[in-house]
Amino acid sequence: MAIRVVTDQAAVQVPIVTGRRGALGAVTRGLTRNRKALAGLGIFGFFVLLAIFAPLIAPYDPHALQFDQMLQPSPAHLLGTTGTGQDIFSQLVFSTRESLFIALGAGLGATVISVIVGVSAAYMGGLWDHVLNLFTDVFLVLPTLPLMIIVGTYLNNRGLVVLIGVIVVTGWSYGARQLRSQALSLRNREFLEASRVRGERSAYIILFEVLPNMTSLIVAIFFGAALYAVLAAAGLQFIGLGDPNSLSWGTMLYWAQANGALLAGSPVWVLAPGICIAALGAAFALINYAFDEIGNPALRPVRRARAGRISMSHK
Repeated sequence: MAIRVVTDQAAVQVPIVTGRRGALGAVTRGLTRNRKALAGLGIFGFFVLLAIFAPLIAPYDPHALQFDQMLQPSPAHLLGTTGTGQDIFSQLVFSTRESLFIALGAGLGATVISVIVGVSAAYMGGLWDHVLNLFTDVFLVLPTLPLMIIVGTYLNNRGLVVLIGVIVVTGWSYGARQLRSQALSLRNREFLEASRVRGERSAYIILFEVLPNMTSLIVAIFFGAALYAVLAAAGLQFIGLGDPNSLSWGTMLYWAQANGALLAGSPVWVLAPGICIAALGAAFALINYAFDEIGNPALRPVRRARAGRISMSHK
C-alpha cells in the first residue's frame, strides 16, 4: 500500500508499512542482529529442551529414595545425592520444568495485567486514567518483598498456581506504568485519529492499532517480568513459602539448606540450582538488550554513527 505525495517537481510514492508487519520485522531484525540476544535465546532454548526431554536425560527417578545419603559426585551420580538419598542431577533436570513454568506463567500473567491497565488508562483518559493510575501507584509504592512474604505465609503450601498468583500481583505495576507512558505518546497520532473517524470501536483500535506499535516494549516487559518471577519464586521457595514437595530449583535450595548441605560437604547441592537460576535470569536479561534497542530508536543511530566514524578514520 502507498500514498501519492505531490510536490512541485514530481509525484513521489511513499510506502506505508502496516503496524503489525513493521513491528514483527523490527523484532526479528533486533533479535538476529544482537549477539547478546542470540546468546540469551540459546541459553533459554537449552533449558526448554532440558524441560521437554527431562525423562530421557535424567538417569533416575527424582523422587526415589534408593541411594546412600550425601554421596559425592561420581559417574553413577554426576552431582552426588541428597540427604535423603535422591539423585541431585535427576532432580535438577526435572526441576527445570516447574521453574520454567513459573517464569513463563508469571511473566505472561503480569504482562497481561500491565497491558490491560496501562494501555486502557492511557487511551481512555479522563476518570478511567485517574483511577487506574492511582491503582498502579498503590502497587508501585508497596514494599514488594514483605508483601510477598505476608501473602505467601498466609497461603502457605497452597500449590503452584497460588505461588504464581502472588508473583503476578506484586509484579505487574512497573510494566503498566511503562505501557501507559508509551500509549500516551500514541494516543493522538494521525493513524489513530483516522481510525476514530472511520468509526472503529475502542477495543478494535487498542488491539489492532495501538498494541502492534508497542510490540517491542510489551515483549521486553514480559521478559523483565519473567526474570522477576524466577528470582521471586526461588526466594519464596528458599525460605519455605512454596510447596516443599514440588520439584523446582527453589525447593532444591530449600532442602539443601534444611539438610545443611554446605556443612555436610555437599556444596554441589546448593551450587547446581543456584547456577541454573542465575543462567535463566541471565538469558532473560540478555534477550532484553535487543528489545531495549528496538524500543529506543536513539540507540540504533548512535551505533551506526560510531561505526561510520570508525570506517572514516580508517580511510
